[in-house]
Amino acid sequence: MGAPSSRATADASGSIVNLTIGRNSFRAKGAVMIVVENLCKSYPDLEQGEVKAVDGVSFECRPGRIYGLLGPNGAGKTTVLRTLATLLKPSSGKATVAGYDVETDAEMVRRSIGFVSNNTSNYDRMSAREMVEFFGRLHGMPEGQLKERAEVIYDQLQMKDFLEVTGGKMSTGMKQKVSIARAIIHDPPVLIFDEATVGLDVLVGRSLQNTVLELREQGKCILYSTHHMREVERVCDQIAIMYNGKILCEGSQQELRERFHKSNLEDVFFDLIEQQVRPEVVA
Repeated sequence: MGAPSSRATADASGSIVNLTIGRNSFRAKGAVMIVVENLCKSYPDLEQGEVKAVDGVSFECRPGRIYGLLGPNGAGKTTVLRTLATLLKPSSGKATVAGYDVETDAEMVRRSIGFVSNNTSNYDRMSAREMVEFFGRLHGMPEGQLKERAEVIYDQLQMKDFLEVTGGKMSTGMKQKVSIARAIIHDPPVLIFDEATVGLDVLVGRSLQNTVLELREQGKCILYSTHHMREVERVCDQIAIMYNGKILCEGSQQELRERFHKSNLEDVFFDLIEQQVRPEVVA
């Protein structure tokens, strides 16, 4: 089956675009599906008084693009993604997903996203088919549409050989495919992958990356966090390097290499991090 069609039309003000991907319609500002503006998230700390997990982060992500958040553990990537998924409330700043504010329109944001992480739980006593279709019903999908959409996903993710296998008997690769299927069953325009390949073997990790690339071709807006350089180089169109809650720089791989006069992204990354750890070092 070919990729679903996409079209966009502006409203009377011209500021909000009604974007159609497949059968679903969504609102987005200027066809930008994710807008993050000066986002901050702080936590109280008995010793330090306050810890800023995210400190003034801003970026945008468009349909049919993969925006990568690259940074070491503790950089703030997961906090940003959980805020966009409405799992956390920002301390300040603003973020919208598919035109909906993550604080004031949280329910609509949740309808507009699919979230995949490395620790998504599966139910041991439910089969792959039962889990995927259960999540479709949670999203309020009519049975006919759910069955049709599920069959498309089972083909796309090559799941038909283990649809009746229960979660407790699944391999790691099977579980990750179920996690992806659950996230995309309602055909959301925005997909968030939070360190989704952590703990996967090389073959399963590669398969997940291929799926992400296929979803991009279907017009999905994808936010992809990782601390693995090769993943970013393979799948991401735009890259933001994060450290200590801040975005140090962003751009395409070529733009970043040219801006910092480096031959590869790894050198760009380590030079930027070293400058943060040792400010006296000049690239």
